[in-house]
Amino acid sequence: MSEVTYDRSEVRRARYAVATVFAVHGAVTGSFATRVPWIQEHAGVSAGQLGLALAFPALGASLAMPLAGRISHRFGARTALRGLLALWTLALTLPSLAPNLLTLCAALFVYGATAGMSDVAMNALGVEVENRLQKSIMSGLHGMWSVGALTGSAAGTLAAHLGADARLHHLLAAAVLTVAGFAACRWVLDLRAAQDEEAPPRFALPPKSALLIGAVGFCAVFAEGASLDWSAVYLRDVLDTSAGAAAASTTGFTLTMALARIAGDAVIDRFGAVRTVRVSGVLATLGGVLVVAAGNPVVAMCGFALLGLGIAVVVPLAFAAAGRSGPNPSQAIAGVATITYTSGLVAPSAIGTLAQATSLVVSFTLVTVLASALVAFAGVLRTGPRKGKAAVSPTDAAVPGPRP
Repeated sequence: MSEVTYDRSEVRRARYAVATVFAVHGAVTGSFATRVPWIQEHAGVSAGQLGLALAFPALGASLAMPLAGRISHRFGARTALRGLLALWTLALTLPSLAPNLLTLCAALFVYGATAGMSDVAMNALGVEVENRLQKSIMSGLHGMWSVGALTGSAAGTLAAHLGADARLHHLLAAAVLTVAGFAACRWVLDLRAAQDEEAPPRFALPPKSALLIGAVGFCAVFAEGASLDWSAVYLRDVLDTSAGAAAASTTGFTLTMALARIAGDAVIDRFGAVRTVRVSGVLATLGGVLVVAAGNPVVAMCGFALLGLGIAVVVPLAFAAAGRSGPNPSQAIAGVATITYTSGLVAPSAIGTLAQATSLVVSFTLVTVLASALVAFAGVLRTGPRKGKAAVSPTDAAVPGPRP
């Protein structure tokens, strides 16, 4: 990207704008997730067919994410994010329109592709703002994604409770979120490629610099996916807990993750990324041990809460490290995002397959082992100083950044 100097107030405003973008992105996910039962019934698909269809968002995202860097190079970061985010919010309407399995798979492929491309674009801009502010903000940005997801889920739960048609619900949600995202993008940094900067490839394997970083993210996302999808089942089947208490374990996991991400930036700035992830890995491992060894529901619920606390900041730090790991931040971030999306796709089915062959206790022993890997491999998140051009005060700015 070309070097443009922004004054400090512009960069702070861009930080809040990107945070809003993250919240909008999360709200789309939350809005969709709560209406999956309605979508399944409308499309007339079985549970097995639904499982097949739900693999298509990750497939679409993995194939499309490398394109985000090229789109940003062609149109500039602000225009690219505005367009990709709008495609993602509007794609929310597609799954509920699908009348059968084939169209549902196609709709979810587009849904995932637009999700992945906008994900890469917003994370790349988040890393750039973090570099210019010279302090950690990525954990808080991902915390805002969690807040958006919780908000979208709450609205979707209300719509489902009222018996609202998901087509109407998603049309209204998409309209509101598209307007909100479009307005927020007005204030993000308008970064553009230098004239002599080579365009990134349309499709490329993750760069070597992203592989180890992505592996750390893989461990965290595997634990996240396993806990989100299986924590309630674990309490019900292993510990014979009521449905309400089992659901509360998932809520506790999600809540500790969101709170830890929002508060995580201050901890990261104080102790550094590597030390923070090592301590986080210890907490997540302890949480996994409590889950596996739990003799009663309270201990298991505390274990899942610790797991959420422990893995919360890992993925934001993986994206931040990827953005500073090589000459092409968007390509590195796309590589890490591809690996973590793959983990999110693999985790739920892997836990179920292993549980069927052995038990859920053994499955969460695997989760605990992967959580302990965060302690061992946290060092790969060590990077050099933030390389973005630092923000300057208005009185020191020789070349002011462009106003929206």
